[in-house]
Amino acid sequence: MTQPPDQPPQGGFGTPQHPPHQSQPQPPQPPYGYPQTPPPQGPPAQGPGYGYPQQPPAQQGPYAQPAQSGQYAQPQQPGPYAQPQQSGPYAQPGPYNPASQAGYGYPQPQYPGGPTPPDGGGGSKNPFKGKPAMIVGAAVAALLVVGGTVFAVTSLGDDGEKKPVAKESASPTGDGKPTPSPTQPVNKGDGSGDGAEDVDVSDLNADRKAGEAKVLWYKSAPDAPGSGANAPGLWVTDKVAVKPAYKQLFAYNVGDGNPAWDPIEFPGKVCSVTPEATSGGRVVISYQKTTSANAECDQLQQVDLNTGEKGWSAELEKSDLFDSASSVQLSVTGDTLMVGRSQSGTAYDVNTGKKLWDKKNYGQSCYPAGFAGGTRLISLSSCAVTTDKEHDEVQELDPKTGKAKWTWKVPKGWRVEHAYSVDPLVLYLTNEEDNTWNIATLKADGSIRSQVDPAAEPFAPECDGGIITRDIQSCVGVAADANTVYLPTEEKDGTNEIVALNLATGKEKWRVKSPSSDAVMASVKIDGSKLIAYVEPSQGEGGQVVSFPTTGGNHKATKLLQLPASAAKIESTFYREAVDYVDGRFYISNTLLNGADDAKEKLMLAYGK
Repeated sequence: MTQPPDQPPQGGFGTPQHPPHQSQPQPPQPPYGYPQTPPPQGPPAQGPGYGYPQQPPAQQGPYAQPAQSGQYAQPQQPGPYAQPQQSGPYAQPGPYNPASQAGYGYPQPQYPGGPTPPDGGGGSKNPFKGKPAMIVGAAVAALLVVGGTVFAVTSLGDDGEKKPVAKESASPTGDGKPTPSPTQPVNKGDGSGDGAEDVDVSDLNADRKAGEAKVLWYKSAPDAPGSGANAPGLWVTDKVAVKPAYKQLFAYNVGDGNPAWDPIEFPGKVCSVTPEATSGGRVVISYQKTTSANAECDQLQQVDLNTGEKGWSAELEKSDLFDSASSVQLSVTGDTLMVGRSQSGTAYDVNTGKKLWDKKNYGQSCYPAGFAGGTRLISLSSCAVTTDKEHDEVQELDPKTGKAKWTWKVPKGWRVEHAYSVDPLVLYLTNEEDNTWNIATLKADGSIRSQVDPAAEPFAPECDGGIITRDIQSCVGVAADANTVYLPTEEKDGTNEIVALNLATGKEKWRVKSPSSDAVMASVKIDGSKLIAYVEPSQGEGGQVVSFPTTGGNHKATKLLQLPASAAKIESTFYREAVDYVDGRFYISNTLLNGADDAKEKLMLAYGK
């Protein structure tokens, strides 16, 4: 049932299904969505959060922006496990290291040309350092009264972490074009492009121990401009592994890595991609028409993964003067492709390219700010942003018509940062003024199902919040099924755990420790009744692919692949990875290229038995 734009959803912003802690009595009921007094604050965080940069940010508060630090300002560091000052869970040092809280292989460009990755650096034994997106300080329970109901929140900690802003470095030519070089042949991903000596697979398998998987094949990246380039996404079928990089799209046979079809070359940089392929094995890519620094991500191209054949193409139409395609988000729900951008969104038939409808401003000055797709299409809007009635609204849209099935008016002061899951809908929210956070699960009608237990500890999946558009569906290291969400905890003493949260109650169901005492892990995906997770490489040992049963009382890890120690060095230095585990093979790939001319960059590795 759709709620009127000026009315709260039935039941207010959730009712915790557990009693408040005695040490934290319920405060008097304040006006809707706005606490009269801030929640009790816990002690300062004891050290940096899970993925928080090791150098202090320039400002304090949950959205403070560090001044050009960390991943975009650090020099290269030698050694397979060197510690960059701001290495991240999905950044250069480890299994999931993104530069600006990127999605699991689906990072969205923040402005034309995308963010500039740092110079190639060494690895870190902690792949989850450097990303403060959902990283929180000391978890201190607090209870707020919102709209006549108790709203459970958890303190962000006194350090008030914020997302870093990715800043694009200038091209040597000042126009965003690749740095001139004597020759820049098209790189087919087989080591034939410009750059230093390529990697020999036999070297990566050298001294492989009994029981270890082997590197099936390795691919180097095409030469990218000095300002860096995107390499978003990774699609794996039973036949091919397909990977975008800079201005090209590559396809490799999954078994031997030989090219499956000739690379597709675009006139400008690839910006973003659909996270999943359609049922017919097709994807859509957004790219720039030229390599100009002013080019927008307004070009769409459908591609068949199995054959490499191009399907329909389209150019985004601007709806008004303020409509910008400098950053776009792509998602697919059924047969509907949703293209989100600044203050609007456009839906297309993903099979034919026919434009279906637009999502524009509505109601009390509400402007679309982000979309999430999958089995449901979710829209996030910012409303009345210049008044004291500023708030977010979440809607489920009919993918065929764009009409809202329901609307949830988020309580004042709260901001939706990320969707951990779309079906069920699990949202991560923050309140900057009160320095608090919350995880809320919504029912099928948009009402509150549960909120996180206020005693919950900090969780640390990696997310890209976006600068121009709010990329709410970008989190990696998190997975969900119908009744549970699986979240990684912060690193402690070099390792961590995955916690299973009950979506009916918001309470913990169970937790599992990383199989390695000096390496962290994060969820990859749900496979039937199993949770697949990736454990980063550690000193002297390659990473692992493991599974945990999601049902029953025994959640002991089963090792699916032990990656070879001889390849641990290169495995640990992949940057902002996209990974997948399909048919007994594990794939790891970069999603950002730094454009360094003196080194051949890595694109992807495939492991198997």
